[in-house]
Order: sequence, then C-alpha cells, then structure tokens
Amino acid sequence: LLLLAACADETPPGNPNRSHTPTGSTAPSSQPTSIATHPPSPTPATVTRVIDGDTIKVEIDGEEFTLRYIGINTPETVDPRRPVECFGHESSEYNEGLVLGKTVELEKDVSETDQFGRLLRYVWLDGEMVNARLVRDGYAQASAYPPDVKYQALFSTLQAQAREAARG
Repeated sequence: LLLLAACADETPPGNPNRSHTPTGSTAPSSQPTSIATHPPSPTPATVTRVIDGDTIKVEIDGEEFTLRYIGINTPETVDPRRPVECFGHESSEYNEGLVLGKTVELEKDVSETDQFGRLLRYVWLDGEMVNARLVRDGYAQASAYPPDVKYQALFSTLQAQAREAARG
C-alpha cells in the first residue's frame, strides 16, 4: 500500500466501475485481524479468467459471469479511458496467482450486481477471503461502497496493518 500511495496523485480519480458513491475507509477498529469466518452457504464457482486485481470471470453452473470483488479497489489496468496505474500489473498478477483456474466460493452482501452488470461478491478460497487477502498483502485498498459493507471494518484494519508492515 505504501508503494500504491507513492504512485497516487494527491486526489485520486473516482472509480467509474461502481454504481454507488464511495465513502472512503473508516478508521481501523479493534476487530480481530484474522481474514474472516467462512460464510454459511456460499455459491461455488470456477475462476476462468482474471481481468485485473479486483475483477474476475467465473463460471457458475455452466454460465460465465464477470465478478467484481466487494469492498476493495486495485490500480486500473484495463480501462481504455485511463492509463495503466502504478502497480496495477502487480496486483493483477497476484490475484491471478491466487484464483485462476481454482474453485472458489462466493458470498453475496446486499447488492446482486453493479451498474455494469458485474456480480458483486466476496470471494473465498480454501476458507480464506480473497478480498481481505489482497488488502492484507498490500495489493488492494479498502473501498466502501454502501450498502455492501459487511466486512469494511476488517478491510480497514487489514489495510492499516499492511501500511504499518510496509506491504504492497
């Protein structure tokens, strides 16, 4: 995250890939720093393609969907209206290494899709939330987009820890 912050402008541009207005990160809480507890009834999916650090293609019951991770944002790499952002390729490659070709479990928060028709989900792999891992390891920033904020306090805590540890 330190490296991401070093590359960012003073006023980062808004994310055009969201249907809700971002509210910014909240201050870290005293919430436990584990990645999160596994959801009770996740939807299984296979990751068929990684688009960038926070967007993937998944196959569910033979149908392919574009999925946007909830609660996080990574540097842009594929938006034709914007240049590739600093450390965008690293974030995309890290995400690819985590999930490509793997069976994951999807957890819905409040919204089904964003304004672009992408599924909005928390993505779980082997009992660990990928969204949180990307933040914890310094490849993503916590970004709240209400009403989908179930794990936002956790993401903010993990982001603060990543900064303190100079990860990312």
